[in-house]
Amino acid sequence: MKILFVHQNFPGQYKHLAAELARNRNNKVYSISEEKPERKLWLKHHNINYCFYKKPEGAGKNTHRYLEAFEEQVRRGQAVARICIQLRKIGFIPDIICAHPGWGEALFLKDVFPEAKLLSFCEFYYGGKSTLNFDPEFSNNEIDSSAKLRIMNSHLLLSLDACERGISPTRWQHENHPEAYKDKISVIFDGIDTDVAKPEPSASFKLPDGQILTVKDEVISFVNRNLEPYRGWHIFCRALPDILKRRPKARIIIVGGDEVSYGTKLPPGKTYKQKYLDEVKPDLSRVHFTGKIPYSNLISLFQIAKAHIYLTYPFVLSWSMLEAMSCGCPVIGSRTKPVEEMITDGETGFLSDFFDSAALAEKVDNVISDRENSVRIGKNAREFILRNYDLKKVCLPAQMRLISDILK
Repeated sequence: MKILFVHQNFPGQYKHLAAELARNRNNKVYSISEEKPERKLWLKHHNINYCFYKKPEGAGKNTHRYLEAFEEQVRRGQAVARICIQLRKIGFIPDIICAHPGWGEALFLKDVFPEAKLLSFCEFYYGGKSTLNFDPEFSNNEIDSSAKLRIMNSHLLLSLDACERGISPTRWQHENHPEAYKDKISVIFDGIDTDVAKPEPSASFKLPDGQILTVKDEVISFVNRNLEPYRGWHIFCRALPDILKRRPKARIIIVGGDEVSYGTKLPPGKTYKQKYLDEVKPDLSRVHFTGKIPYSNLISLFQIAKAHIYLTYPFVLSWSMLEAMSCGCPVIGSRTKPVEEMITDGETGFLSDFFDSAALAEKVDNVISDRENSVRIGKNAREFILRNYDLKKVCLPAQMRLISDILK
């Protein structure tokens, strides 16, 4: 079988699927992604041929502001198409293409490889039941915002129309897509490696100052790629003083960078982290900011934490929440649709209203105070992940079956 993976940040969500397909020496596997020097250092799978394109220029000065992102997406699609033309010239014509359409890279794949089957990764469709005006603090009811959002779906719609099948990690993500395309989108999660993300009583976590924390410590974790409103940083920050007051022995570990992954960027030099710290002015003597950390350290943190807090807009769910659950760590999540798909309050975790900082602090206190119940919930959470989201036994086999079905 000949397989082509297309993902701006390969391997991304294809980390496990690509490795599984490349394990078979009879398969010929290629990938196309944006050229980044650091990626070339660790993309070394022996049976994957890596192709890279240079990040294209952005929109021109006279481009309508609604179309600025779309123009860049078209340029990316064009860059990928040029590589595909070269692959075709050397005789590589894929049987199946697994592509993430989010950056526009999938736009012209079928123009170069009309005979190939296209499996699109349907991660997010803007608008509908998602983030627009979810948070009153950042809402914008002007027609300009909704109009721009509509145009932001242009490349996704074109890719949906071109693909034979799609895959969405969760039911909520699937439901956000247009009705006309839902039937060809399967719901299969990326998968959690439960052999790695698992309970470990002997785990320890080293703080930036060298202190070592273990399961004997009262650790509360909050983890995101970046500290920003989409992931509830402003809500959590406002809960910090009350949590610290209620839990005088707690150590709060906050993992994440200062950039903006989603939503509106602040002026140069400003960060959401500092914006809300300046607003709340919490005592930081028991609060530890680690920045971004290696994956192994993240798992160690979940293995020692007495509670993990995960807040999100109605948006793509973070792997970290499920990894915490897989480690047996009781999760306190926001009562938003993506989280509610994974957490049943009082059974596989705990839920708290996204906007209610006071209720969040009270929930954290109650969860840690009732250790017997929180341990029970943590065990339930791991069992839930094992049954439904285990990488090797559930998700990867389902992804492989879908590929087989597409190629029949």
